Amino acid sequence: MRGLLDILMPPVALDGGAHPLATGLSDQAWSRIHFLEDPVCDGCGLAFEHAPGRLGLDRCPACLAQPHLFSRARAACVYDEHSRDLILAFKHADRLEHAPLFTHWLSRAAAPLIETVDAIVPVPLHWSRLIRRRANQAAELARPLARLSGRAYLADALIRTRPTPTQGGKSARGRRQNVRGVFAVPPEGARDIRGRRILLVDDVLTTGATADGCTRVLLDAGARAVDVAVIARVRSRA
Repeated sequence: MRGLLDILMPPVALDGGAHPLATGLSDQAWSRIHFLEDPVCDGCGLAFEHAPGRLGLDRCPACLAQPHLFSRARAACVYDEHSRDLILAFKHADRLEHAPLFTHWLSRAAAPLIETVDAIVPVPLHWSRLIRRRANQAAELARPLARLSGRAYLADALIRTRPTPTQGGKSARGRRQNVRGVFAVPPEGARDIRGRRILLVDDVLTTGATADGCTRVLLDAGARAVDVAVIARVRSRA
């Protein structure tokens, strides 16, 4: 049936380029995406600027100097001019048809983390923002990723207690202040969290302020550890 539909209505590239062989990116757009391949920093997902060397360090200097609260992180690609429009369309313009492509990227990039986690949790939206967006982009990634990997999907284990301004344009300190005290684990969610290793899913990792805020309350609720998987990673933590 899928083959017949592709003949009658040829797939359209998500980036607006020439028709791909299947629904996804055109060849030109695909070649411009900077996918993150090992070795990457285990603490933040960024590619090492230099080879880790004989010491076998698995953390970049920034993570060694100021570790995140989450244990490990992986990103599928770098957040830059080539990936930004796709991700922003998915996040703000109801382009939920991007979700299967991004889920595939995540399943590959975060495979070492998925193997060891017990459950997958999306970074939550406040209900007021969810009404405006009509979908939580993190949940649109986490749900199929859980189904694909056979891990438990905990949709409501983590909530956002109040609306906050967007993180865009804020400094690292401003981002931390913006999400301070915003996340919580409800009593019914704590039962599902306790003793488990959690994979937290979001769209973009910048300074890690949001991921750290979520991790703090998950650990306080009894999670054994928290790892993070995102579509894209901003190059700098500054």
